[in-house]
Amino acid sequence: MAHIDLGLDETQYPGITGLMRFRPETAAPLNALAEALLHAPHPSLTAGERELIAAYVSGLNECTFCCESHSAFAAEQLDGGMPLVLQVRQDPATAEVSAKLQALLHIAGAVQKTGRAVTPKLVEAARSEGATELEIHDTVLIAAAFCMYNRYVDGLGTQLPEEPTAFEQRARQIKANGYVG
Repeated sequence: MAHIDLGLDETQYPGITGLMRFRPETAAPLNALAEALLHAPHPSLTAGERELIAAYVSGLNECTFCCESHSAFAAEQLDGGMPLVLQVRQDPATAEVSAKLQALLHIAGAVQKTGRAVTPKLVEAARSEGATELEIHDTVLIAAAFCMYNRYVDGLGTQLPEEPTAFEQRARQIKANGYVG
């Protein structure tokens, strides 16, 4: 049970879904941010890659709900599926992703520690692998946003879905409709 009374059945609305129903005024901008960062068209990063960054940061933050949900969302949209997601969560440096994505994940991991851990050396390493200014910007923003989302979910003590397949069901919905659809 969440640390506060959400006024709903948390088994029906686990994790952030219950929080969003509790406070729809904040849910709208939070969903709009997730839509812009993770689902909306992007000139070069796929939705699966952006979800992978969110899952990776959520794993570093030990936020089980966000890590599991965004892992499922990434897996639904990446050719490598869940095995690839698990490789990245274990060690992005050895995962079967591009050198550019590895460099961006390294930046995301630095953001998770503190924004000041993003150094010119990390940014230059990403650029040398072909990362654009927009990709670097969006990686930092996704990582920072997921530190906030993770702390929101865990700070209010939300519960996990009772059925593990709930994440895969939601992944299909996110892939088809996004976060505001």
